[in-house]
Amino acid sequence: MFMILRTLFGWVVGWIASGLFALLGRRSQGSLAVRPDRRQFLRNAALGAVGSVLALLGAGFGLLLWPRSTGAFGSALTVRAEDVPAVNAPPFRNIQGKFYMVRTTDGLLALYTKCPHLGCTVPWAGPPDSPHAFQCPCHGSMYNYEGERTGGPAPRPMDLMAVRVDESTGNVIVDTGEISQRLEYRPEQATPYAV
Repeated sequence: MFMILRTLFGWVVGWIASGLFALLGRRSQGSLAVRPDRRQFLRNAALGAVGSVLALLGAGFGLLLWPRSTGAFGSALTVRAEDVPAVNAPPFRNIQGKFYMVRTTDGLLALYTKCPHLGCTVPWAGPPDSPHAFQCPCHGSMYNYEGERTGGPAPRPMDLMAVRVDESTGNVIVDTGEISQRLEYRPEQATPYAV
């Protein structure tokens, strides 16, 4: 269907452009009453067709560069209370939100899965008490359970996402659009969770 509409659009725009170029050609010759010969008509039709193709390509390229917000990443996501991990248990991973939820004795942290080194996805390698709980498979950066860098080329710990707790239900809301960098782990970075 799209191909048919594109072809019809090309024909219409080519016809209009050829008529416009024909008028401009007649005007440059000094008389608007002169009908173009076959060579002028073909030239104007070809210029109109090329112009319409270039306009379609330009519009398509512009739409390609226009950013689209798709998926859940960048918005506030809710993690149900039953999905919140126990203290020092393996983290809960939210694939759409691109974060791990870890629960320390200080509270909850939402760790961005993107490695601060070059942007690779950092998988959970466990166990929670290991200094290599998260390991980047690409360049070897390692992080502990709180997301602190314990080795490798990464310049800083894993980034954090904003976390707040709905006290009435025990659900946790993670704002994946609010990502913050840090240089070290401090207990006040964790959101208390007593449910």
